[in-house]
Amino acid sequence: MDILYRKLADELASLINAGGFQSGDRLPGVRNQAQLRGLSIATVIAAYRQLEDWGLLEVRNRSGFYVKTKPAAAAAPPRIVVTTMRPAPVTGQDMVLQLIKAANDPAVVQLGAAVPAAEFLPTRAIEQALTKAARQYRVRTANYEFSPGAPELRRHLSRRLADAGCAVHPDNLVITNGCQEALTLALRAVTSPGDVVAIESPTFYGLLQVIESLGLEALEIPTNPHSGMSLEALELALSRWPVKACVVTPNFSNPLGCLMPDAHKQKLVAMLKAREIPLIEDDIYGDLSFSHARPSLLKGLDENVILCSSISKTLSPGLRVGWIAPGRYQDKVEYMKYVLNLATTTIPQLAVTALLENGQYERHLRRVRGDYAQAVARMIDAIIHYFPEGTKISRPEGGFVIWLELPGDVDSFLLAKKALAQGISIAPGPIFSASQKYRQFIRLSCACVWSNRIERALVSLAGLL
Repeated sequence: MDILYRKLADELASLINAGGFQSGDRLPGVRNQAQLRGLSIATVIAAYRQLEDWGLLEVRNRSGFYVKTKPAAAAAPPRIVVTTMRPAPVTGQDMVLQLIKAANDPAVVQLGAAVPAAEFLPTRAIEQALTKAARQYRVRTANYEFSPGAPELRRHLSRRLADAGCAVHPDNLVITNGCQEALTLALRAVTSPGDVVAIESPTFYGLLQVIESLGLEALEIPTNPHSGMSLEALELALSRWPVKACVVTPNFSNPLGCLMPDAHKQKLVAMLKAREIPLIEDDIYGDLSFSHARPSLLKGLDENVILCSSISKTLSPGLRVGWIAPGRYQDKVEYMKYVLNLATTTIPQLAVTALLENGQYERHLRRVRGDYAQAVARMIDAIIHYFPEGTKISRPEGGFVIWLELPGDVDSFLLAKKALAQGISIAPGPIFSASQKYRQFIRLSCACVWSNRIERALVSLAGLL
């Protein structure tokens, strides 16, 4: 067996190194491989384990053996932009509407909006779940599922949170129309017009739009591409300004993709708890870790952290199912949800429940994490190859977006307009800042199916630069 398993391992290693198997490809199952080559199952397992030891394969629980994603080529990370921290109203978000419209145009190469291509989503399983919900709950789906939402869904979400080390009773969850509504409800619950909210910089432009719509002022805190919001800068800001709330995305933030270390999370929670400042956690990318290890939640450190999330980045943006764990603001959030739009649509809630219940959601996650890791690595490699020397690129540890600092005197607003004229959508840096910083930065979404069309779009962007 020793000779046979080593011979098979050497043969498969040669295939992988020659490109016969690409990063993220699934190798034939152990039984199939054994039958194909006339070997014992034990021999094939030993060969696969040898490839794993060599760093060529990775095991995904209950899914199989996959070619390990190769690290992307080296490139310097984007710099941290530090300016005078001063509360300010949000401006310059009109470009976002063009970006969103472009996301719905099939003629445009979609690199701007952080919306996964359908190929990354379990569309067939979603279709079956929706059909089953409509048939099984015919009368129920015709009625409102008033706040706090479908009890079955809240029970399954509570179990998933418990698995992540976060105890939230089902009765303390409120189902929302995506994470955007959850963030809106959270900020409405803890602030009044004119209040100051501390946020990461850069941050998700959807949060900036919520802040603008509620008449709040944003206090931008410099954020490190590796460790997240600067706690030293936040502490200084808290000593100078009357901050009423703080919003962070500690797990694979958008657009940086950074993962806040556990010690950093503990210090952040303690800092805000001591000052009695509400902390709002956006965990929309938390299930998309490239390492397959689910990172910890701020909510697990303090039950009064307000947790917001959804399945929009993992399962389907179109289902519009999100949730909020409001802590001590439960009654207020439930009432505001009712006033805002009565209820979240019933059928999607029941469909998501079914996907959680039958294990399809977890199986999908095991596959798509590797798919996103591969997509990000491939995009970074292509950018290093085609873009001008001096381009700096973030190194996300999860999610599917990357943050680029462009060399020279580049105006990313102008670049975005010229790119859109050529049928390419990108997200210019200033829309990720309340004060329109990051003029030399762009965000790209990697959740697209790689093709000659995508590669040509990157070549065109490089030409514009």
